[in-house]
Order: sequence, then C-alpha cells, then structure tokens
Amino acid sequence: MKAFGYVSAKDVAHAVALLGEHGAKAKILAGGTDLLVELKHAVHNPEIIVDVSRLAELKDIVIADDGLHIGALATHADIMNAPIISGMFPALVEAAHSIGAVQTRNLGTLGGNLITCVPSVDSGPALIALDAVVTVASAEGERRMPLAELFVGPRKTSLKPGDLLIDIIIPKDNLDKPAAFEKFGLRKGQALALVNVAASFWVDNDKFAAPRIALGAVAPTVIRAPKAEAYLDGRKISAEAMAEAGRIAATEAKPISDFRAGAEYRRDLVAVLVKRALAKAHARAAAKQKELVA
Repeated sequence: MKAFGYVSAKDVAHAVALLGEHGAKAKILAGGTDLLVELKHAVHNPEIIVDVSRLAELKDIVIADDGLHIGALATHADIMNAPIISGMFPALVEAAHSIGAVQTRNLGTLGGNLITCVPSVDSGPALIALDAVVTVASAEGERRMPLAELFVGPRKTSLKPGDLLIDIIIPKDNLDKPAAFEKFGLRKGQALALVNVAASFWVDNDKFAAPRIALGAVAPTVIRAPKAEAYLDGRKISAEAMAEAGRIAATEAKPISDFRAGAEYRRDLVAVLVKRALAKAHARAAAKQKELVA
C-alpha cells in the first residue's frame, strides 16, 4: 500500500469540491468494507482519500414528496432497522440481511454496495424491481438517473471522476408496492449469490399489474427480465403463471459457468427463485389487503 493523503469532508459541498479537484486520483471512504481491501491490492493507488462517513445528511431514510429517499451512507443495518422500510418494503430488509456478516452490515453502506457493481450485488435487484433512481452530485450540480443505468459492467459504474452518489429514491408511485427478494448461495451466511432475484407487482382485480423482475449474478450487471414481465402484465394471478414467468426469465439470463456453478444450474435457479419471489410478493399483497379490510 502506497502513502496517500486524507481529508474528512465537512459536508456534501466540501466532498464534491474535493472530488472535483482531485478527480480520478481520489477515492471515497464511506463504510470502508470494500475500499480497505481494494487499497491493499489496487494497482493504481489513490493520491487522496475523501472521507464522507461523517456526513449525517447522507444517512437519512425519509419519505418526501417524490418517494422514499435512502441516503447513500445508510448502512445495511440501518435499512434492516428502519420502520419505514420494514413496513413498506420488506424485500429491501431481506436483501440487506443477506449481505455479509453482522460487522459488514453495521459498517457497509447502501451506496458503497451499489457502486461496487459486482454482478451478484444483493441490494441491486430489490431496488431495480422497485424502479429506484439515484441522485448524483458533482461540480456541475445534481442529476438523477435510473439505478439500472449506474451499472455498466463488473466493477464498473457510469459515474465519472468527481461524482458522488448521494441518495437512492423509490418513486412515490411505488410506495408500498408488494415485492420480494430471493437469494441462493453455497452456504447460508456470508455467501456470494449464485443467483439473486427480486420481483414486484401490483394486484389489479386479481391480475398482475406493472410487474418487475430483476436478476443478479446471471449477467455482467443486474438485469431486468422484460419478456417475463410482459408475459405477466395483465394476466390472472396463479401459480402456473408464476412458474411460466420463471421459465421465461431463465431464458433471458446470461449466466457463465465458473468454479461455483454451471450456467445451466444458474438458469434453473432463476426459474425457481423467480417463482418463489412472485409467490412471496403475492402473499404480502394479500396480507396487506387483509389488514386494510380489517
């Protein structure tokens, strides 16, 4: 590890100014669970570390006029313990709980997890299935884009030098949308996903409405399954329809074979996990409806 400078940002404006000044020569320190490993092995060491971990304004989890805002510095434990999220989006709690060990969940941040851009990222599918968008700050100001556009390839984001991810937003129209997350790994805890899946949909007269299916660890980035979504949209809800959507989603996956699993096995997992996620989301929709009636 080579020597580098260190600055603790006072606020978002200060952090953006530092990143704008140093560009690609700067690295951002948030939770540090990925950065510290990277510093030990990186070929190109940073000249400066910009520490944003103390920026309280990036830790908020709040409902605003445009939807649910989750600050980029919210930890996985924060997400698991936030009543707003557990009430509206238990799928996000499931995804957060599947990440690493307790220590990782206490330190690791949602923003940091997303910008690692590994194909098996656990927080990505659940958020993409809920049409999440992200806010990025830079010297030019703030901009928003769909979360899916953040992912370019394995460990490669669309962020430019000087950019700072500041929050993740689930749009107002998707608040309380039934959703579920499923993951399969080689062991129960602290495992990278062989496949992870998230699904969401509204129930409209016992039919699927606005279905979303997101798949992880089966392509260079988290992907949607548009053919499976189109099959479900407007169709009567049934176990058979869910199973067929899983089979269609499996054909849309682009997995590789590696030392952890073969491509065909991963496709089989997609079919099974999509069906499970859809069934779980439907059960949640039914439970919510029962609460409203009661």
